[in-house]
Amino acid sequence: MTSQAGNPAGTVRLLLLGGFRLVQRDDAIAVPRGLQRIVALIGLRPGVTRTHLAGLLWPDAAEDRALSSLRTGLWRLRQEPNCPVRTAGDTVGLDPLVQVDVDDLVRTAALIRDGGDPQLATEVLTAARHDLLPGWYDDWVLLERERLRQLRLHMLEQIARCFLDAGHHDEALQAALEAMGAEPLRETPHRLIVQIHLAEGNVYEALHAFYAYRDLVLRELQLEPSAAMSALLSDILAPIRGAPARRARTINDRTVTPRPAR
Repeated sequence: MTSQAGNPAGTVRLLLLGGFRLVQRDDAIAVPRGLQRIVALIGLRPGVTRTHLAGLLWPDAAEDRALSSLRTGLWRLRQEPNCPVRTAGDTVGLDPLVQVDVDDLVRTAALIRDGGDPQLATEVLTAARHDLLPGWYDDWVLLERERLRQLRLHMLEQIARCFLDAGHHDEALQAALEAMGAEPLRETPHRLIVQIHLAEGNVYEALHAFYAYRDLVLRELQLEPSAAMSALLSDILAPIRGAPARRARTINDRTVTPRPAR
């Protein structure tokens, strides 16, 4: 990829979250629609071989035909003045100066997992609210989309735990709520929300969050919350659940004095 005066090649970014975009600083680099799939897959699978690349892009074609289609696509890409693709022998990759937003997400998730400052994830999490290449339904896209969705969910939950452990309850709650919004039936963010409310001393909010999730999974999945989630509120729920039985025993054991006859 060539540099232009005042416009260094290092500012080129391949953005795949929310849709395909190749940009240099604030200027979009046009990539023909038929070639976007090649660039996107190379960005997601760095150093992929030609045979593997062709098989993923044209899974229903014979190998020689798929390789022929790939050769044609790579030739067309090389005619573009800002072609981001580089080949070395049998492998195909992006120019080392191209930055990929998916790589930012993966690196940040690893940083948070290893105990890094959760504040550093704000920008990448904002970008990751968008699905990978929405509207694309290739098998390799669906696989990567789900992988990145799970990565983001785990990162949000890790951030919530970090903030909770540090006593930053507002930030912890925001991260847990965002994870819950992304996957409402997933128990882990609901469990975190209950823990955060309890840490703040908000028993009512904790009970409300528990029963809201219980109603949801009963309605949608015909399941009860896990024992791990119920255990968070065991000391609070035990007296509540035992109260009707105790009241019934009190009534049954009560001595009733007959009314005098009139």
